[in-house]
Amino acid sequence: MTNNNTYWTTEISPTTFAKGLGLKELWQKKYLIWLFVKRDITVQYKQTIFGMGWYFISPLFTMFMYIVVFGRIAGIPTDDIPQPVFYLSGICLWEYFSTCLTDTAATFQTNAGLFGKVYFPRLVTPVSKVISKLFRFSLQLSTFVFVYLYFVIRGVDLHPNIYLLLFPVLILMMQCMALGLGLIVSSLTTKYRDLTNFFGVFVSLWMYATPIVYPLSYVTNPTLHKIMLFNPMTAIIETFKYGAFGAGQFSWSSLGFSAACIAILLFVGIAMFNRKQKYFIDTI
Repeated sequence: MTNNNTYWTTEISPTTFAKGLGLKELWQKKYLIWLFVKRDITVQYKQTIFGMGWYFISPLFTMFMYIVVFGRIAGIPTDDIPQPVFYLSGICLWEYFSTCLTDTAATFQTNAGLFGKVYFPRLVTPVSKVISKLFRFSLQLSTFVFVYLYFVIRGVDLHPNIYLLLFPVLILMMQCMALGLGLIVSSLTTKYRDLTNFFGVFVSLWMYATPIVYPLSYVTNPTLHKIMLFNPMTAIIETFKYGAFGAGQFSWSSLGFSAACIAILLFVGIAMFNRKQKYFIDTI
């Protein structure tokens, strides 16, 4: 007699709130995340002339452009902080956040072929993007540290303080916000393709609504100042500058507000992404 009983080792079913939004399955596939991370790091600059040198060239070139345009021509103050370190601090943080955000938002489009061939937790790809960008960010941050130490050796009076210890928390907040908002946009653009063009413009404008090229103290209009505090990135950027330079505006309430907004975005983003992935192949 033959035994016709079939035993399944893996069951694929829709993720729900009761199942933790698929986070348990994501943790079980952490080795796959690491493979995607290694792929992203090695492939991005594999066939370029300068290779990883672009990690250093990009922020330095942007810094010089900001010094000329915003520092010399526009004459925007920097809270008595040397312009190179002031601009580099914002550039490094914003470039990491914006690249994580745009790559996460393009998850379905850039992985359409892979998603249509094999099953794995779809959250693996956006999470791996956020992690792999840390390599680029660490190199760019080293450029900032080098320029920072240069001015310290020259005797410039900078005031790093204990709030600089919040730096890992700030990075985690940026990661979660980029992941949450990126997943929301990725879920929407599978059906509404024209949102992709709008999103690119939105990210560019968002930078100017964040104190990157100017200090928050430069915004003297009370109403506009309050509006800017509703931007979750404002508290993150200002907290880092306050910890690194002893200048800027720091508030636990503003940082807490940003953390609450980010938590909501992350929850909504994962929920929408998990819901949309079931119909992705049919709508892409």
